[in-house]
Amino acid sequence: MKTSIATVCIAGDLREKLAAIAAAGFDGIEIFEQDFITFDASPREVGAMVRDHGLEISLFQPFRDFEGLPDPERSRAFERMERKFDLMQELGTDLILVCSSVHPKALGGIDRMSRDFAELGERAAARNLRVGYEALAWGRHVWDHRDAWEVVRRADHPNIGLVVDSFHTLGRKLDPESIRAIPGDKIFFVQLADAPMIEMDLLYWSRHFRNMPGQGDLDVTGFMRAVAATGYAGPISLEVFNDQFRGGSAKAIARDGHRSLIYLMDQVRRAEPELRLDSLDIPPRVTTEGVAFVEFAASEAEAEGLRKLLGSLGFHRAGKHISKQVEVWQQGEIRIVLNTDQEGFAHTAHIAHGLNICDVGLLVDSAEDTVTRARALGATPFSQSVGPGEMQIPAIRGVGSGLLHFIDRNSDLGKVWEIEFAPAEGGAAHEAGLTRIDHIGQTMNYEEMLTWSLFYLSLFETKKQATVDVVDPGGLVRSQAIESPDAALRVTLNGAETHRTFAGRFIADSFGSSVQHVAFATDDIFACVAKMRKCGFEPLPMPENYYDDLAARLSLSPDVTGRLKADHILYDEDASGSFFQVYTRSVGDGIFLEICQRKDGYTGYGAANAPFRIAAQRRLARPSGIPRI
Repeated sequence: MKTSIATVCIAGDLREKLAAIAAAGFDGIEIFEQDFITFDASPREVGAMVRDHGLEISLFQPFRDFEGLPDPERSRAFERMERKFDLMQELGTDLILVCSSVHPKALGGIDRMSRDFAELGERAAARNLRVGYEALAWGRHVWDHRDAWEVVRRADHPNIGLVVDSFHTLGRKLDPESIRAIPGDKIFFVQLADAPMIEMDLLYWSRHFRNMPGQGDLDVTGFMRAVAATGYAGPISLEVFNDQFRGGSAKAIARDGHRSLIYLMDQVRRAEPELRLDSLDIPPRVTTEGVAFVEFAASEAEAEGLRKLLGSLGFHRAGKHISKQVEVWQQGEIRIVLNTDQEGFAHTAHIAHGLNICDVGLLVDSAEDTVTRARALGATPFSQSVGPGEMQIPAIRGVGSGLLHFIDRNSDLGKVWEIEFAPAEGGAAHEAGLTRIDHIGQTMNYEEMLTWSLFYLSLFETKKQATVDVVDPGGLVRSQAIESPDAALRVTLNGAETHRTFAGRFIADSFGSSVQHVAFATDDIFACVAKMRKCGFEPLPMPENYYDDLAARLSLSPDVTGRLKADHILYDEDASGSFFQVYTRSVGDGIFLEICQRKDGYTGYGAANAPFRIAAQRRLARPSGIPRI
């Protein structure tokens, strides 16, 4: 199927929009009337410019308030349409969208409206043009795709067809399964949009909160499955009205849009294999077995501080790279890579961001299939030259220009630690009981959150949790967790709305670095902290007020509260279980580590404790304007 996007979805003038849309890989556009009217070029010149970008004009829209009008309004509607037909022929497109009328004088009546469209079909046929009729969710008489179809059916004209829009159907909570009964050749166009589930006025919700398929809560996949079952073979197009998108990067939003359509059609193809859809054949979403490593880019002085910190957590140096200034520290299944080499990506990342987590490695079933799917979804592959004895590990660019490397156990990639690193002796006896990486926290500007949630959801076999508001003394931070079904991979996306927050300051000070936070799991946090204390661990200090409030709020016994307070351990619980967490002090521009224990199926991330953790971090933070040493 061909892909299309409405020009209203993204920011910029028409020329800028076309460049972004073409670069993202779309086949065509819905040219929104206002984008054309405000552009200083003739219709013929605009049509040529679209085609010069390798695009086609799949649809011209919108034409409003046409059907069911009394005279003289009815005659004027036909006159207006004839002018639009002139315009379409100069632009070089053959399809126009007519949305159901909201005109206060519209009379309604299926037969009356059908007769209007039958006459319009004759006029369109005379010019080899087509008209698609769409039910607006807030239409005066037609707000259901079934009613719009009945109008089209009774019009019974080959040049009149139906336009279906996922938002207008799903936003009205209509069952999309009824679309399966419509002949595919009578569906002239398909528009797609998702949206967060918000109870508000339909028109306002539509005009401000739509997003790309997969970024919201609507069952766009179910809608598209019903459309595909009709045999529809025309373009699938995005029509997204979103204030954030219209003020964001046109290139980024266009890339997200194209990714969302590839992801959507891959889901439909797998759910309806008997349809044999003409869509991209790519590997399925990737199953992850967990985090293979986390890599710090550091100067030698910074690395010395990290070695001390890792040693206090019970890590030991397990290996040194055969040819580079790179070492690996290990505990349980956790590997932390310290890279102080003066060449390569990590060195470049250090120049740009200072001390930072530049790379995350993931264990996957097939590294090759992972990169193949990632590239199909528009991700940027990464490679760099390797030295003698080194391996070329598949990788892509991730959040904040960091890297994601992929290691699978079923190939030589799983032997990278034995092949590229010479073992170091001793140290394992000092382990504190850390077992694996529980989750990774990535910090970004708020407007990037939808981009990266779609990135993870489309590439990996994951699901998203509800967004949580984290209160920082400097403002709000939005946090959303992305998890694999077995929780082997957990990533929290934290969107800062202002640089006054702790997260926002991290973005500003590190010039857009991404991973701010890594959490390690333990089976017994009290025993773990006791062992780390002996190794010199200094936890992030929490005030006594926190523990006094905790005891009252959750009715904890004095003994339990006392143990928590003694080791600065925070506590949370949900309907399933309980959660314990303790933090290191920050390093660099705000990077920090966490040790946590989940009990009895606890599924959260201690969001209730975040304001207290942030306040403690701010108390110890380097004053603004003081350079890092």
